[in-house]
Amino acid sequence: MSRTAAILFLALVITGSASARQSASVSGFVRDAETRETLILANVLVQGTSSGAATNTSGYYVIDGLSAGTYRILASYLGYRSAVFDVTVAAGEARRLDIELEPEGLTTGEVVVEADRESVEERQRLGVARLTTAAIRQLPTVLEPDVFRSLQLLPGVKAASDFSSGLYVRGGSPDQTLILLDRTTVYNPSHLFGFFSTFNPDAIKDVRLFKGGFPAEYGGRIGSVVDVYNKDGNRRETRGRLSVGLLSSRAFLEGPYSRGSWMVAVRRSTLEPLFAGLRSADVEGIPNAFYFYDVNAKVNIDLGRGDKVSFSGYAGQDMLDASFLEGLDIGLTYGNRTFSADWTHLFSERLFSELTVTASRYASDADFSIARTEVGRNNSVYDLTMKGDLEYVHGEGHTVKGGFWVGMFTMRLANVFDARENFASRIHAPYGSAFVQQSWKASERWNLGGGLRLSWFGEGNHVRLEPRASAEYVTRQGVRLQAAYGRYAQYLTLISSEVFSGLDTWLTTGRGVEPAYGDQFVVGVKSFLPGSIGFEWEAYYRTMRDLFQLDPFLQDPAGVDYDRLFHFGYGRAYGTELTLTRSFGRATGFVGYTLGATRRRFDAINEGAYYPPKYDRLHDLTAVVNYDLSSKWRMTTAFTYATGQAYTEPASQYRLVDFPFTAEEQPALVSPFNAARLPDYHRLDIGFTNRGRFFGFADYELQLQVINAYARRNVWFYFFDFDPDEAAGLVKRETVPQIPVPVPNIAFSLSF
Repeated sequence: MSRTAAILFLALVITGSASARQSASVSGFVRDAETRETLILANVLVQGTSSGAATNTSGYYVIDGLSAGTYRILASYLGYRSAVFDVTVAAGEARRLDIELEPEGLTTGEVVVEADRESVEERQRLGVARLTTAAIRQLPTVLEPDVFRSLQLLPGVKAASDFSSGLYVRGGSPDQTLILLDRTTVYNPSHLFGFFSTFNPDAIKDVRLFKGGFPAEYGGRIGSVVDVYNKDGNRRETRGRLSVGLLSSRAFLEGPYSRGSWMVAVRRSTLEPLFAGLRSADVEGIPNAFYFYDVNAKVNIDLGRGDKVSFSGYAGQDMLDASFLEGLDIGLTYGNRTFSADWTHLFSERLFSELTVTASRYASDADFSIARTEVGRNNSVYDLTMKGDLEYVHGEGHTVKGGFWVGMFTMRLANVFDARENFASRIHAPYGSAFVQQSWKASERWNLGGGLRLSWFGEGNHVRLEPRASAEYVTRQGVRLQAAYGRYAQYLTLISSEVFSGLDTWLTTGRGVEPAYGDQFVVGVKSFLPGSIGFEWEAYYRTMRDLFQLDPFLQDPAGVDYDRLFHFGYGRAYGTELTLTRSFGRATGFVGYTLGATRRRFDAINEGAYYPPKYDRLHDLTAVVNYDLSSKWRMTTAFTYATGQAYTEPASQYRLVDFPFTAEEQPALVSPFNAARLPDYHRLDIGFTNRGRFFGFADYELQLQVINAYARRNVWFYFFDFDPDEAAGLVKRETVPQIPVPVPNIAFSLSF
């Protein structure tokens, strides 16, 4: 497949190489002037023309198709001072211009969704949202700043509950979202049983969310992509940051050395003293032991002006020992390990390459003692990959990119009952893909894009072809009309646990188990309203075919053929999203609204009719406002409202007599599946941030926050129990709330 991609790529390159030799170009890297950290998606424009470019994930840009002459180059990035350069180029000249941008003193423009009137990348991306580290730390959060919690505030992204960091994007389940850390797949990005994600905000440089219609360079999932990049490290001086909070404490250190830079970030839970105090007070349900930790590290080596090698790694783990009920003991350990080695090389000013080798491991080991009966589950995932990309830019706004992705996926699953292994499965499958894509500025007003991805999965020998296309028209008033289409295939499915995310299990396609696939159709309008308010409207429709999930009615999987473990179904999702953003001034923020629906259909559920999954929401409203009270104090508020999630409400019951598994009569419920709704969800969080100098040797940041400020008792779930005294067979209902009271949070950080 890599040969196919190379042939297609070279054919497209040769097509425009002649015109490229006649035109001049300006290229280089855009960096932070204080740290020399590369800036992803910085904008570099030629003033007075429609020419421009955005930096790629390595901070590199190319502006091509220039005639001989003198030009004024404008470089900008949100939260940084813009810079202007006068550049003279001769015919056919390839001019190198590396740019450094100065950060603003007190960044008043950092919000969750970035908008820039001069942003080239916004013209090319439909359904893309970005996060910065400062934005993540700024938002009010439950105990800990978190990447996924911040993403859940975006239109089209939903949360299952206050206690879940899972991403439900445009009607898709969490396993339909590809999660990458430095180009490495992360299979269980959660801590504290899903309470928040594994990504330490101190270590993160950039987060991009592709909500739909993503280009051919991404694949393996039918829903969305979260692309996370670690910081490279400060190239000018050694700096650090210490943070102390109620849930965890963090330490971050970065600095230069003779050939590049390095970065280390460590985080560990600090709940042990609280748990010890609660146990001494005889509070029930407190774990006997619990901790989590994670470590991020990265080293960059500059081999030359056009060559850089980087090595990055992540390690994280959760451990729980608890006795929640009499006769029920739980021991659970789970975590991730990732490693990536990346080499970027400039063959010329127009030809950029990147080669990456990655390794990802996820493992969970769960032991339960139920009435002295030992039950256990061991699950592990190993993924070794190699990826290679070539990006070529030639005249008249034409960019071609091609690449390959090959790997070996290994999954092991074993169940133990009463000290005996009663089920074991091992999947060892090679896989690969190749892609080619191009973007073309056809005229001053038309921007076109297209791509093709060919993917293969060895278990079952499945091959899929995935076309992608996009178009944009810019009106004379600067309104951008956008559309995108894509077909996507997925070879994995996640068996989610309702108890702990550490019990989640990945399974794959195989013989008799076809991969899931789907089509996405997205349209959008982007513009600016008076007052520098960004306006974005998007509508989407997506299909989900050949969904495969573990059959919930399967009593005992031992000895069952692999294809008999699953049941198969279909899904669809559709909706519209509206976002208003203000990124400049004393008051910044955004308001986002989603009107959407998602449905699933499996033959054995709801009599084969379509039903809403639990994460279906008709209405979803989010408002985030940052207001600078003074040069040192900032107030942040975040309000969310959503339609209540679907659930199955008991409607009637009957009794089973001569039930084969017990001699006693057993009550059974009869109810339409997910036909009822929990009450609507809404919550207000408020935070205050104070910044200043700490005794002259460090900068401090003090955060005071209140989560659920007006004590809304949002329903988590209902617990139903039979009332044996009721002849009609009615049930009692008990409400289990989410966060029922205002929760204060305080965090203190030092940067030095």
